[in-house]
Amino acid sequence: MKTKFIEQEIKYTGLELAPHWIYRNFNLQGNAMVAFVGECDVKLTEMVDIEDVINNEPIYSKSMLSFILEHFNIGLIEGVIRQRLLICTIKETIEQLTAHCSRLTRKGDDLFIDGKKLSVSIATKSLTSVLIHVGINIDPSGAPVDAIGLNFLKNLDIKEFAQNVMVKYSQEIDDIILASTKVVGR
Repeated sequence: MKTKFIEQEIKYTGLELAPHWIYRNFNLQGNAMVAFVGECDVKLTEMVDIEDVINNEPIYSKSMLSFILEHFNIGLIEGVIRQRLLICTIKETIEQLTAHCSRLTRKGDDLFIDGKKLSVSIATKSLTSVLIHVGINIDPSGAPVDAIGLNFLKNLDIKEFAQNVMVKYSQEIDDIILASTKVVGR
């Protein structure tokens, strides 16, 4: 799986969760994952999460670390499982890098610190692939829910954190695929 940390700020609006967006913008073809920092402002019209639309819950964060992934040749259920694997990888990485790990919890595909929402996450299916977005608040100012950000975790280097997450997730996916090739069917 190809990965890349994008140095320039990118505002996440939901339109980036589109087939081949990574390939068109960063020349990473195939299964790929990018991370970038920027404002997050997803209007209800751009939401793929119907529950959020029904509940009139747009997404906003002044600054967010976004991960966008595109996986080919898998179904949506496997995509949701990979989304959860990414959330667990992010949680594990935060726990390894900070002293606030006892206050970090996961519920489904969301992370919380002291009950405040740290992340947003969605997996969806396009005609060609499964797309995943996970956003981790850095500065949650303006969020429509009780939120917290990585700025709460002092001395966390965002780029290093993002790169660690991408390497661990990519290695895990590669290892899962390799493990599936070493068994004898009966």
